[in-house]
Amino acid sequence: MVVVMQERASEEQIEKVVAHLVGLKMDVHRSTGVSRTVLGAVGDDRHLDPRLLEMLDGVSEVMQVTEPYKLASRAFKPEGTVVSLGEVRIGGDEVIVMAGPCSAETEEQVNAAAAAVKKAGAKILRGGAFKPRSSPYSFQGLGEDGLRMLRAAANEHDLKLVSEVMDVSQIGLIETYCDMFQVGARNMQNYTLLKELGRQRKPVLLKRGIAATIEEWLLSAEYILAGGNGGVVLCERGIRTFENYTRNTLDISAIPVVKKLSHLPIVVDPSHGTGRRDKVAPMARAAVAAGADGLIIEVHCDPDRALSDGAQSMFPSQFDRLMAELRIIAPAIGRTICLEPVMRRGWSQGER
Repeated sequence: MVVVMQERASEEQIEKVVAHLVGLKMDVHRSTGVSRTVLGAVGDDRHLDPRLLEMLDGVSEVMQVTEPYKLASRAFKPEGTVVSLGEVRIGGDEVIVMAGPCSAETEEQVNAAAAAVKKAGAKILRGGAFKPRSSPYSFQGLGEDGLRMLRAAANEHDLKLVSEVMDVSQIGLIETYCDMFQVGARNMQNYTLLKELGRQRKPVLLKRGIAATIEEWLLSAEYILAGGNGGVVLCERGIRTFENYTRNTLDISAIPVVKKLSHLPIVVDPSHGTGRRDKVAPMARAAVAAGADGLIIEVHCDPDRALSDGAQSMFPSQFDRLMAELRIIAPAIGRTICLEPVMRRGWSQGER
């Protein structure tokens, strides 16, 4: 249930409505917009009469949310959420690009990738230290040593850092090094992990499960939001279909669907979505054109010798070219993308 307060509702009136809802055994989540305060009441509201709530002082209207996800719904928060990692804002006018190696291998490899993606315009370094692999014999990551490498490279090149958390026991360690947690496709419905991340205050990048519906994906986001962590960014990374030419089928249509259903920002992973580096650029361009708030892309300076996911990792030169192409696409739909590297190299948009 969503309770929309009047524009001039006082703080005292808002607090009385909150207390009334709590007395009805509802969990209340408050969202303050530009002109109104919205209260999301989560619980068994089947026997509540919305008309009685509308009689309370300061209440404008009461709406019952039919979707099973309440806090992730656009009915709860009509305006889009912007998730901030310091000065980096995901969900605003700028399309934010996260890029880097699939996994940390050596200090030289991580630093070279970080330098390349920063030069091209990425704002966030992505990289894995704990790797969930289908085979127990595949490279599993370097653990804390990998996190140290990634943090050092991010600091060196003034980048934020996102890395995957696989288990509740890893949260404290990863929180020490990273600016954002990543929940992989295999853990999208690891509810114990999601609940614990809801208690954290660092943002969470939540990837869609390999066979998850959009509703299931949003319900997973709801677990994090219900815990009090509003910094959730959704990530479309491809789903499993009968097609096997690409690693997964990247669901570009999920972008406008999510934008209508939810206020949460959405980024796209064309690397996992296709599994082929020659398909990453066209799908990245399509994602931005469809309204994605960001991209997360794998970049490796020597992908043919990468210890994981080399086939879907772009060469730095390919990534640089893609960023130049995105600088043409983004303004066409009213968005921007990092122009700083372009200006440093002495180019202007017109010359590009």
